[in-house]
Amino acid sequence: MGAQPEGTDDLLTIAGLAAAVGLTVRTTRYYASLGLVPPPIRRGRVAYYHDGHRTRLDLVRALQDHGFTLQAIERYVAGLPADATVEDLALQRAMLTSWTSAAPERLTHRQLEKKAGRRLSDADLQLLVRLGLLDSTDEVFVAMRNLRFGLDLIDLDIPLESVGAAGDAIARHMESLVEELTTILRDEVLEPYRSQPHSAEDAERLERTLPQLRRLTLEAVVAGFQRAANAVITRSLAR
Repeated sequence: MGAQPEGTDDLLTIAGLAAAVGLTVRTTRYYASLGLVPPPIRRGRVAYYHDGHRTRLDLVRALQDHGFTLQAIERYVAGLPADATVEDLALQRAMLTSWTSAAPERLTHRQLEKKAGRRLSDADLQLLVRLGLLDSTDEVFVAMRNLRFGLDLIDLDIPLESVGAAGDAIARHMESLVEELTTILRDEVLEPYRSQPHSAEDAERLERTLPQLRRLTLEAVVAGFQRAANAVITRSLAR
């Protein structure tokens, strides 16, 4: 085997890059062809990649693992600054990866009904889509990890339209809450962090903190709903 060219000690070949992010060389080449990573560094006839390429691929893989389509990822990556640092991309990945603990599951109609343990009517499927628990594309259904929640609702002896209306109300208020919390996180935590000098260790610590913040936020939302529900009950009893 020939010696590695001078000045490439910290660089990776396409095979090394693929191995580093857990992809095949073929998939890595395909992602590169879509422009999801910048052009490689050329040393003679060999292409080399650095940490910035790896971090971008880590971001792409994290988004795809959590159900984002390649088209959506392409649009997002195209909007990233060309001079985005490895640290910036790591924070982007931490901010954008799904809050669920498992990726959505791709199922055929037959597999979906087997998972449900029952036949699903068009009305059932429409309700699951309306609740945000199911999506369909090219004859394949994409089921969210909490699909069982929607199936249990369908089995209740209440009108499906009532279930759908309740789901609409929850989605409407949750999206508003998430938008507000995301703004607070960006303006009160991330922007001040970026504006101050910090080390690589600081960046790693912040990236580790974000998943913990997700968990605590979910617990706070549940506790807040319970508290608000009890307050409504108390007011009703006092009338």
